[in-house]
Amino acid sequence: MGFRKINFEMKQLLLLFTLPFLPCFAGAQDLVHPGGMHTTSQLEAVRLQIRKKQSPTVEAFQQLLLYADSARTAAPNAMTVFSVPGYYVDAEGHRRNSRALQKDAFNAYAAALAAQLTGKKQYTMTALRFLNDWGAKNTGYSDADGPLVMAYSGTAMIMAADLLYHAPEWHAEDKALFTKWVRSVYKKACDEIRNRKNNWADWGRYGSILAAHYLNDRNEIRENIRLIKSDLADKIDDDGSMPHETKRGANGIWYTYFSLAPITSACWVAHNTTGENIFTYEQRGRSLKKALDYLLHYTLQPESWPWFDKPNRGSESRWPGNLFEALSEIYRDERYAGYSKKAQPICYPVHHFGWTFPTLMKPGLRID
Repeated sequence: MGFRKINFEMKQLLLLFTLPFLPCFAGAQDLVHPGGMHTTSQLEAVRLQIRKKQSPTVEAFQQLLLYADSARTAAPNAMTVFSVPGYYVDAEGHRRNSRALQKDAFNAYAAALAAQLTGKKQYTMTALRFLNDWGAKNTGYSDADGPLVMAYSGTAMIMAADLLYHAPEWHAEDKALFTKWVRSVYKKACDEIRNRKNNWADWGRYGSILAAHYLNDRNEIRENIRLIKSDLADKIDDDGSMPHETKRGANGIWYTYFSLAPITSACWVAHNTTGENIFTYEQRGRSLKKALDYLLHYTLQPESWPWFDKPNRGSESRWPGNLFEALSEIYRDERYAGYSKKAQPICYPVHHFGWTFPTLMKPGLRID
């Protein structure tokens, strides 16, 4: 199957002259920025919906501004070494140390997105406080879960930086330090885990493709796309279940979501950066759509989950509501839209950052 062709590159290039942060040309070697998770065409479409006061976009926008305004008074928490013990060894230490990056990454992302949608400098400066703090202070990660948490929480840092890539307020010295951090700390952590067999690899690939786009590394974008396609049939079984995740006891439904969220987010970045459609890619009859349908079925009927009695379940307003809200338009599946609609506007602002603002920033791609 193909998908409706839209000349994204031309729209993005034209929009470079209208966005508040983009008064200068990107370098000849640069990819389009913004253009990883959020493209210039998507941002302009959302601005138009806000101006027209279209629901639920305008309600989602007001929700975003509450988070962005809260970020203005928050202090950065960068750690020299981001040390995160294994969750199943030291759950409290894991949560405590993870929180520093998770709070800062979300605050940076919310403020940067608000800056793009409003053009207000106050949000730009808020986001830059967090980006600059981590770029200047953090030199590495350690302990059992350090690379994983760096990968899945740091995604929001990269999205924020892409949104502010051309912001004149971002001083060259600060941006250089942050770019060094992306290359030597963040992407290093992502690449370290992207060849694992379970959701670790999925978060590694998603973080790596975001970082590759920010760093204008086309080869690494292609490598992450290759990795996603290389083992899809090993991650998804014939019935749509995900064997590496369903075996996780009471949390099997959660881990199924926790694998599909980064895979689909990476597919969206792949589409935005190369035009390639992995959403309908199949291996041996196995596909993301089959896994998503499986997840939705057991989200609605957790009592029939075959892998564990009384598994933990999600909700429409959190996970996997954020996932189905985002993907409802891509797959044109009314079941996805119906599941998440009553919880709109949805925001999932904790822990990991893929489909964080799915009502506000719903993907514009539609698969035929």
